[in-house]
Amino acid sequence: MTPVISAVIPVFDEKENLRGLKDELAAALSGMKIPHEMIWVDDGSSDGSSGELRKFAAEPGQKVLRLSKNYGQTAALAAGIAAARGEWIVTLDADGQNDPADIPRLFAAAAAGADVVSGWRRDRRDAFFSRILPSRAANFMISAVTGVKLHDFGCTLKIYRASMLKAIDLYGEMHRFLPAILGYAGASVAELPVNHRPRTAGKSKYGIARTFKVVLDLLTVKFMGDFITKPIYLFGGLSLGLLAVSGLMAAWTLHNKFFNGIFVKDQPLFLVAIFFALVAVQFAFMGLLAEVIVRTYHSANRKPPYSVAERINCE
Repeated sequence: MTPVISAVIPVFDEKENLRGLKDELAAALSGMKIPHEMIWVDDGSSDGSSGELRKFAAEPGQKVLRLSKNYGQTAALAAGIAAARGEWIVTLDADGQNDPADIPRLFAAAAAGADVVSGWRRDRRDAFFSRILPSRAANFMISAVTGVKLHDFGCTLKIYRASMLKAIDLYGEMHRFLPAILGYAGASVAELPVNHRPRTAGKSKYGIARTFKVVLDLLTVKFMGDFITKPIYLFGGLSLGLLAVSGLMAAWTLHNKFFNGIFVKDQPLFLVAIFFALVAVQFAFMGLLAEVIVRTYHSANRKPPYSVAERINCE
């Protein structure tokens, strides 16, 4: 039978946690009494996780993908999502800190009308200064910039409507921004508190350096969400803003020349005005080039700049 839920679990050096997680996940999904499948993606593990996953593959409803090297969590999730056949896709970490028992509640919230239901590790069991504090700062920034208000973008335990998730091109380290990206595409996003458990085996793959990556990736998400079909609005807006500032500086320079007797050569502000004007011209041409690239991309790939939420009486 075609599965209703596909569980996608990226794995990187988590051999000691896999068997217990698999049993818990099987119990949670079987208890829901709906067809399901589990997709394990080995992201270049070197600790023997591959051997453990091969044992899983011999059991019904278990799929295993082994990547040729460690590409990162986003790539591993993308591989699992592409292989998923379910109407809904659940993602969770392989370290055992996400509780599979929360999946039925997430599914119920999704079935009630949400396209994305994100887990919120309200009582997080991690080190405060190295994990929790940077995460809170990142969550605040992402919510403020994207407009999608979530307490915990970093929680991997989420459920997505597969039709919307599969339409997203994942790359880099964009997995943590999926609710925001889907929110830009018109998805309804909900959040539920979930259980978070302390790690019992293995080592964390994350550090405080991840916060700096979040800031850089956030710029990409904001641009892709708000300006990908109209980049001239961003670059043209910057150009007009700089031209306005340049004009004010030039006007002030002339005012000082005629009313205060200060020659232009003695006013460094005029050089700044010229610099701003040159940068404004560059931004304007960057916007035009971006418009040409975007239109070429959509034309060449026959990819429309919109997504259809529902089709009624349409072939």
